[in-house]
Amino acid sequence: MNKKILGAILGVAVLAASTAASAHVDVAIGLGVPAAVYAPAEPVYAPPPPVVYAPAPVAVAYGGYDDWRAREWRERPDWREREWRRQEWREHEWHERGRWGGY
Repeated sequence: MNKKILGAILGVAVLAASTAASAHVDVAIGLGVPAAVYAPAEPVYAPPPPVVYAPAPVAVAYGGYDDWRAREWRERPDWREREWRRQEWREHEWHERGRWGGY
């Protein structure tokens, strides 16, 4: 019984010591050298630059850009539907095989 009480007291003492060790108490000695302190001169502010008004930039539209993919998509609805059905069938086959993770 005495050993259990002694063990409990020792355990509490170890916990108390670890708590005291983490108290973060710092002791420092500072040595100061006396010196003159100079304040900076007052800041000098420059006047803001003058406001300049200029005409708005002209919008330029470049012609001749042809996105062949967009044109194919617009002009060939039969091809678009066929591609869609082929993609749907591929997904159906994968689902039937039990491979849900993609291609």
